[in-house]
Amino acid sequence: MALTTLAHHIDLDLLLEAYARTRKDGAAGVDGQSAGEYAEHLEENLRDLLNRAKSGTYWAPPVRRVRIPKGDGRRTRPIGIPTFEDKVLQRAVAMVLEAVYEQDFRDCSYGFRPGRSAHQALETLWKRLMAVGGGWVLELDVEDFFGSLGHQQLREILHQRVRDGVLLRLIGKWLNAGVLEGESLTHPEAGTPQGGVVSPVLANVYLHEVLDTWFEDVVRPRMRGAAHLIRYADDAVIVFAREDDARRVMAVLSKRLAKYGLRLHPEKTRLVAFGRPRSRSRKDRPGAFDFLGFTHHWGWSRRGRPVVQRKTARDRFTRSLRAVYHWCRVNRHLPRSEQQRVLGQKLRGHYAYYGITGNAAGLSRFHLEVRRAWRKWLARRSNSTRMSWDRFVRLVERYPLPLPRVVHSIYRLAASP
Repeated sequence: MALTTLAHHIDLDLLLEAYARTRKDGAAGVDGQSAGEYAEHLEENLRDLLNRAKSGTYWAPPVRRVRIPKGDGRRTRPIGIPTFEDKVLQRAVAMVLEAVYEQDFRDCSYGFRPGRSAHQALETLWKRLMAVGGGWVLELDVEDFFGSLGHQQLREILHQRVRDGVLLRLIGKWLNAGVLEGESLTHPEAGTPQGGVVSPVLANVYLHEVLDTWFEDVVRPRMRGAAHLIRYADDAVIVFAREDDARRVMAVLSKRLAKYGLRLHPEKTRLVAFGRPRSRSRKDRPGAFDFLGFTHHWGWSRRGRPVVQRKTARDRFTRSLRAVYHWCRVNRHLPRSEQQRVLGQKLRGHYAYYGITGNAAGLSRFHLEVRRAWRKWLARRSNSTRMSWDRFVRLVERYPLPLPRVVHSIYRLAASP
């Protein structure tokens, strides 16, 4: 049923909770106001924000757009930076929308949902692949999803469940707020800014209707074999037990997305034959695919059985290592103890995401490459001294870097009660 009264849930207590959940170290928006400046008169500012939001006089400021490197660094990804006050209000609205839609979202959706993570999506995908023996995998890549999301269609989808005028008016203001890039202000007719706090929730609501509900209620009952969708935000894969099912879905998928103003990426969307190999021969080796930063491929267990394995995707490995090299080059003048501390944080962060069962070799290689980067730029601190490997080994004994560690172990998870 549609809910007509939701705005009364947004009160001062909810705004205080939204403020607590909002990052305080983020970049400033178009007004230049920092989180510290906003907190100097926090309760007064939040009361004024609440009154403006409820009365309809709130003005959504333009989103400041910056571009960050994407993939191999040759392309960039646009990121929107709202003002801090806008982030707080967006967080409050997102909390209300989550309470409404969490009971509607399907189990195949994992992105930006409370209690769900990318590693849970990866674990589910691994189980599905092993259950069907690999089968056929359809990689989905929606081209410029956050920039193609239709405003009118999003309003129609929201109107099915949310008919509160205050919330719909605020969402409409954010969609039409405009984007400030440099000195140029534009008002796109489609899309929601990447980086906006409410954008992930709106994206989930949109794809819930466009993809999840359609696949679970319309497509899956018509399949002759097993079929499973795993989606994390706009990244998704579909696992099929039969090739004919996979090709039937692939033939109609582009039409389904085009109905909602979306388009599949012609190069990144592909069907992969991922059947279980019968031997170790190269001729019998099936294809591989990437999902959530990992390359999924068939390998062999210690008992000689074929098993789906995951390793760090090449582009993610290269991007992470390039960032380490850049940091070491720019900060080689810092004390070695400070360099050790920061590099340790970077390594532990890498292990926290990529440290899954079967990726120990990738973690060890990354650890080795970070050591090489550190030695290379330490050797360029001065023209009068040299940093040989023997000297560097002694330095690492004094300033050790964290060793590779599998954080997300399927064996540890199975052993826990």
